[in-house]
Amino acid sequence: MAVALTQRRRKTNRILPGFGITLGYTMVYLSLLILIPLATLFIKTHQLTPSALHDVATDPEVISAFKVSFTASFAAALVNVFAGTLVAWVLARYKFAGRSLIDGLVDLPFALPTAVAGLSLALLYSSNGLFGRYLEAHNIHVANTSLGVAVALMVIGFPFIVRTVQPVLEDVSLDVEEAAATLGASRLQIFGRIIFPAIFPSILTGFALAFARGLGEYGSVIFISAGLPGQTEIVPQTIMNELSNYDYGKASAIAVMMLLASFTLLLIINVLQWWARKKQGGQ
Repeated sequence: MAVALTQRRRKTNRILPGFGITLGYTMVYLSLLILIPLATLFIKTHQLTPSALHDVATDPEVISAFKVSFTASFAAALVNVFAGTLVAWVLARYKFAGRSLIDGLVDLPFALPTAVAGLSLALLYSSNGLFGRYLEAHNIHVANTSLGVAVALMVIGFPFIVRTVQPVLEDVSLDVEEAAATLGASRLQIFGRIIFPAIFPSILTGFALAFARGLGEYGSVIFISAGLPGQTEIVPQTIMNELSNYDYGKASAIAVMMLLASFTLLLIINVLQWWARKKQGGQ
């Protein structure tokens, strides 16, 4: 009896305080950082008249900014899925000189100030830059174009793909692959039926993180895109322009539109992640 009581006490004892205190702290922290600021946005937007909201939603400059932001973010995240997965594969499956250095360089965009990244890209891809002069000789323009926006977002979002896929690849047992190979499976079959189903949920996670990061990026984009209205202007810059004009209502309305659109797309991606994990678990 005494042993049972001791075991029960060991199970109920926790390092942190009780559930009520930690849950209360969690809710207060989330409210201060997320819920209250978002609620303020909705309250400010609610003060606008329906006609004013319609004018904001149909503003050609706002629509163009949304197209540039979502198209560039999606394209950059999609390219990073392939490039990041390949880099994660090399880092997870091969041992070579300089591997630790390359592994550390992957995280550089996390620590690098976005303004520094944007300035570096602008210097590289400008008309007289190291890369830009040769690209423009072949009629490929990066600076001050939507392509430049996508390039900047590729740099910022690249680590998200690598860091979500690499640990999963390291956990995939090589014994299963070797067993499949001994049974006559080709490399393509091993990848398609064993490796890819295992890493697909993490690929979706990395894509969602890179996509969301791209939607909110400002510093690295503004240098290489020049923020041309109707061409390379992104949604964060449109919001900043309205704030500089002291039009807080319109800025809040654009922010709410961005929030709802981003939440919808991320919800779809999360549903796909749930479906992929459920399918993988069913197998």
